[in-house]
Amino acid sequence: MDAGEDELISIGVFAARVRLSAKALRLYDRLGLLPPAYVDPVSGYRYYRPEQVERARTIVHLRHLDMPLAEVAEVVALMGRDGPAAAERVGAYWADVEARLAGQRALVDFLRARLDGRTSLMSERYTTETADVPGCTVLSLKRHVLVGELPAWIGTTLDRLHAVAAEECGGVAAAPFVVYHSEVSQESDGPAEVCVPVRDARAAREWAARHGNGVGVREEPARRLAYTRITKAEVAQPMILNAFEAVERWITERDLRVAGPCREVYFADWAAAGPTDPVCDVAYPVRTPSGP
Repeated sequence: MDAGEDELISIGVFAARVRLSAKALRLYDRLGLLPPAYVDPVSGYRYYRPEQVERARTIVHLRHLDMPLAEVAEVVALMGRDGPAAAERVGAYWADVEARLAGQRALVDFLRARLDGRTSLMSERYTTETADVPGCTVLSLKRHVLVGELPAWIGTTLDRLHAVAAEECGGVAAAPFVVYHSEVSQESDGPAEVCVPVRDARAAREWAARHGNGVGVREEPARRLAYTRITKAEVAQPMILNAFEAVERWITERDLRVAGPCREVYFADWAAAGPTDPVCDVAYPVRTPSGP
């Protein structure tokens, strides 16, 4: 061993001290999360230093939160140089977990009620109404996307189109929305279309002609929408599917006809909203059987 060998701790002793198996320590070494301080060139045996104990215990705590290893690596990389940033990263991860759990909790309540025969829960949880929405000019971006990619893609695209609308097209004229032209699931990729209504149609077309890079401009016709309002937690998959189902059932019960692809209308500030705050209308364009 090199100088300072008295400070080195064998992998067995280190594993017991930090409550990790030797197998886990070897994995974390391969991933670059917790490389040993010294590896015997002959035996390949690993040794650690006392100052690595805190890093190892932090990894253990993060894994107890079910944090993926890639995100654990991000936090650990920040530990030595920017503690507040590391703490913020943990907070952001847990906020995402709580949002997901809120959606799953609502889904569990819904499924328990459905399975034990309380079918009235559908109408109790979701109140469906209609609204007449005027036509508008929209900036839009359409893409084939699977359900796991959907939240990040919607968020990024909305930010992009909002910025263009504000800077180039006279501002945002109405709530943005996402149109599903075909099913989006783990196996089906839509396409889906993000739309942001703009105030200046001419400016939007000129901008798209110069800089569109996939972004188009189109006229969205006036529509009558049947919709139900949901919270931020309920937007998560698969809970949101129950809202779509509730609107579909309401439409059928009233002998209306679906007159276009389903959509999500985002009327609230997503970043500022909490899990139980209303943020989105799940909607279908509708008409009467004799209507246009």
